[in-house]
Amino acid sequence: MTTPNDRAHPKPKTKPWTRPNPKPRAAREPLTDAQKDRARQRADEAGRRYPNLVDNMWASSHLAKDGSLKT
Repeated sequence: MTTPNDRAHPKPKTKPWTRPNPKPRAAREPLTDAQKDRARQRADEAGRRYPNLVDNMWASSHLAKDGSLKT
């Protein structure tokens, strides 16, 4: 029987702000207004005044362009 910990992704050894960006500059896209709103909402729920890098990374990887969750 597998537990959720067995399926977890390995933890990176460095912090996200010190790692190089995995996408080339031409492949990067800015967050849409809907993604920015969800990142701001997530920061507000965590008690932060504005979204940090982790909130923005979450929004870009877990949300579609219209702000809905990716499937």
